[in-house]
Amino acid sequence: MRHHSVFPLLVFVFALIPIIAVMQIRDWPDDEREGIKINYTEANVPAYTLPELLTLQDGEKVTDTKTWNEKRRPEILKLLVENQFGRAPGNPEDVVFTVFDEGTPVFEGKALRRQITLHFGRKGPEADLLVYLPANAEKPSPLLLNISFMANCQTVNDSGVKEGMTWNMEKQRVPAGRESMFPKIDVMQFIERGYGFATVNYGDFEPDFREGLEYGIRRQYLKPGQTVPGPDEWGAVAAWAWGLSRVMDYFETDPEIDEGRVAITGVSRLGKTALWTAAADPRFAMAIPSCSGQGGAALSRRNYGETIKLITLPQRYGYQFCANYAKWGDDPNAAPMDAHML
Repeated sequence: MRHHSVFPLLVFVFALIPIIAVMQIRDWPDDEREGIKINYTEANVPAYTLPELLTLQDGEKVTDTKTWNEKRRPEILKLLVENQFGRAPGNPEDVVFTVFDEGTPVFEGKALRRQITLHFGRKGPEADLLVYLPANAEKPSPLLLNISFMANCQTVNDSGVKEGMTWNMEKQRVPAGRESMFPKIDVMQFIERGYGFATVNYGDFEPDFREGLEYGIRRQYLKPGQTVPGPDEWGAVAAWAWGLSRVMDYFETDPEIDEGRVAITGVSRLGKTALWTAAADPRFAMAIPSCSGQGGAALSRRNYGETIKLITLPQRYGYQFCANYAKWGDDPNAAPMDAHML
């Protein structure tokens, strides 16, 4: 992670979270789902040992930045790719940006609104990106990118935002409407501090259900004869993260965005996505994950709450990860990686 002075308040606030969490540790009733027992009792967390973070696989210690960047970081990234998130394709040539709202003044003229559609191949899915920038900025603006459960028109209170599409409970692609169960995000809290704000709906990249492969970006890159990705190839989280990297590709073309100071944020499975996006694509300056849980910031070796075995069940969220992740379900301690490495 690269830290930038433009985000000091965010750094301070999120630095407090572990302190607050420790102050509020409490037990919850143990649970059972799908026949798997879930521990919520702190006293029952067994001892565990985490893989060495600053030791190369050949035993050499990491004592300088060069060794970290050139040796250890690539080792860790490879472990996470092959054992958790899966391999994604590189930067493709078939993604096209269409800017259909080039900078409409909004919010009493204090912000400029851009709307962009990302086209993934001729017959692939399309993703709508919504961007707000300070209207009177004298230099390119840093920006917070939000990956959202909602369509853009549901995320902010702006009637000029294109009505997007969403996936309903029947797994159908339907118009989103403008109402949502979630509160709107206050764009001006960023604009007034000199930051840009952008949001994109994760379902535009790939729907969030097991059969989503049929409709999402991963289908575009199946090898001849393949019907599903290989065991070390990308799951849905990596697909959503890959889509966010294509958003970054757009940011690099916009002279009013400081692409070197873009933070990424998301909640729950999108917290996992924010983490993996920043890990896999170091162009992102900061990750701000919320409630990322198992498969995100939660340690798998620490038997508390959701486990690898539970999250990777086919009837639950196995599709979000590469198939190899499930093989560590019975013994997370045998896995070559854990969340501190992410």
